[in-house]
Amino acid sequence: MPLNIGLWRVDGVVQSVPSTAMPSEARLETLIEADPAILGQPLLLIGRQVTTSHGKRVDLLAIDGDGAIHVIELKKDMTPRDVIAQVLDYGSWAQGLTHEDVVSIYSAYAPERPLEVAFDDVFKIPLLDELNTGHWLTIVAGDIDPESQRIVEYLATYDLPVNVAFFRYFADEGREYLARTWLIEQAQEAGRSITGPHKSKEPWNNKDWYLSFGEEPNGRSWEDARTHGFVSAGGGDWYSRSLMQVPADARVWACIPKTGYVGVGIVTGPAQPFNDSPIDRANLIGNYEHIGGDEWVLPVEWLKTVPRNEAVWVKGMFANQNSACRLRNQFTLEHLYSTFAIGGGDQ
Repeated sequence: MPLNIGLWRVDGVVQSVPSTAMPSEARLETLIEADPAILGQPLLLIGRQVTTSHGKRVDLLAIDGDGAIHVIELKKDMTPRDVIAQVLDYGSWAQGLTHEDVVSIYSAYAPERPLEVAFDDVFKIPLLDELNTGHWLTIVAGDIDPESQRIVEYLATYDLPVNVAFFRYFADEGREYLARTWLIEQAQEAGRSITGPHKSKEPWNNKDWYLSFGEEPNGRSWEDARTHGFVSAGGGDWYSRSLMQVPADARVWACIPKTGYVGVGIVTGPAQPFNDSPIDRANLIGNYEHIGGDEWVLPVEWLKTVPRNEAVWVKGMFANQNSACRLRNQFTLEHLYSTFAIGGGDQ
């Protein structure tokens, strides 16, 4: 498909800036690696020239803010039909990547910085529990032949995530420019993906749970929780339901939102309404009444706690809005095991 992307310099006399061929695919690859957002949305590069299990090499591999995999294949000139079969082959490989595979690929690419930290830097949220929630296959090219265009547009009618990003390269008095457009209109929001049959969560050790202890003005007090052996949540079913799922004997890590982790302990019984628990409200600092629903309490025998002002937090640690959920993130667990002097297999 012939593309006519123009660029004009207008400082005085209007003058057309001619487009030229990109010097090399490696140059374009380097530019995208330096700022993958030029593809239209925030992306975190996790690999370059990644070898697949079929012995092929993916030019660039990335993830977006929703955990979807982006396979990026570059052709500086006209895109031959064979490249579509090539990226479909890459897609068949990408959909089978596990959480450990993604971490391993990234670690080989950028060993100096953990994936959790890099993800937080780019997307401003902790690394997701679930990666490879879907995948995008992007061909980056200078042009595309009519046959390839028909194939890509045909695949799009069946929601297969294949698209072509066209780049034009311009040089003007020592300055260089890139212009981009898409064969098929591309959504720009991070995380929009086509979900495939495979999803990958980080393995869980069947032991550790995350508990969110949301302190509130004139409400819950962490000092109450650490002194009297409990965590609590409430104000609606959404908050209490997840607390009810935590089994007795589970090891739990209490985290104050936007502050950090403040305690680790063992659950000693099922969650129950605060009014039915043996906790004497007369001895508490906080207020546990709610208009929107009952407060529920989970009894905990603390192994170690710290005051709120000594909370443990480093960039990339796991956090979640749920009152309770399985704590899978190995990066977080390793920091907590070390800081609280709790062995991974210890109770």
